[in-house]
Amino acid sequence: MRNDRQQSLKLRLSGRSYAEIKNMLGVPKSTLSGWFSGLELSKSAKEKILRRARAKSLAGLLKRNINQTMLARRRRDEIRNTAKAEFKHINKQDLFITGVSLYWAEGYKRPVVKNGRELTHHTVSLTNSDPKLIGLFLRFLIEICQVPEEKIAANLRIFKHQNAEMLLDFWSKLTKIPRSRFDKVYTGVSKSSLGKKPYNSLPYGTIQIRVNDTKLFHRIMGWIDGMKSFG
Repeated sequence: MRNDRQQSLKLRLSGRSYAEIKNMLGVPKSTLSGWFSGLELSKSAKEKILRRARAKSLAGLLKRNINQTMLARRRRDEIRNTAKAEFKHINKQDLFITGVSLYWAEGYKRPVVKNGRELTHHTVSLTNSDPKLIGLFLRFLIEICQVPEEKIAANLRIFKHQNAEMLLDFWSKLTKIPRSRFDKVYTGVSKSSLGKKPYNSLPYGTIQIRVNDTKLFHRIMGWIDGMKSFG
């Protein structure tokens, strides 16, 4: 019997796969198939081969998933970078439409009602957790609505585990609103978000930007009504 055939049979009986034997001895799989025809393997040898096949299949699946994930991320980054480059600048008209859209989506729009009667004074107010969105809204207030910076106030709502002083400093620097114009910090999730948001989903808490200006409130509501007419 050929020496390599004898070695191949021993390896197969010990639970080695065709691929392993081919790599170890250099014998083609077609030759091994002929040699192993009718060969009865022990239960332990079959289990070894099956375990290796499963491990190899799992490793291949993991590698394929990693490659697919990397490819998806690369495509995502290419699409986002291309789209970002298309957004070269924002002019006054863009900022106007952006600000009205933000207030339509996120601003406080319901009239204040007490004892069944609508009050005659209203506050322009927008609450959000995204620093970039807040920055755009402030530009809208200052550049489009011509609101003096000293008329803009704010307050924070944070989780119990968060540091109020650190977040006050963060938002004060970002918005350029002095801490003296920040109201009391509220702790805990709002009723509307209760049970919906995990404690770590809002790393900066939420900030409410507020301007006490009834005329501006009605002006913005009028802009929103005008925008609705295009819907």
